[in-house]
Amino acid sequence: METLFMPTNPLYSFLSSSLVKEVAKWGGDVSAHVPDVVAARLTERYAR
Repeated sequence: METLFMPTNPLYSFLSSSLVKEVAKWGGDVSAHVPDVVAARLTERYAR
């Protein structure tokens, strides 16, 4: 078995993806906590 370690950017390491999705779902601004492409995708997904 091989193991792959993928360290994250320390800016984003303390965030829970569930929390970010919940904030975006209720119309909150998550752009300060995720990369721009992720913020745009969440906005697009939950705007429906």
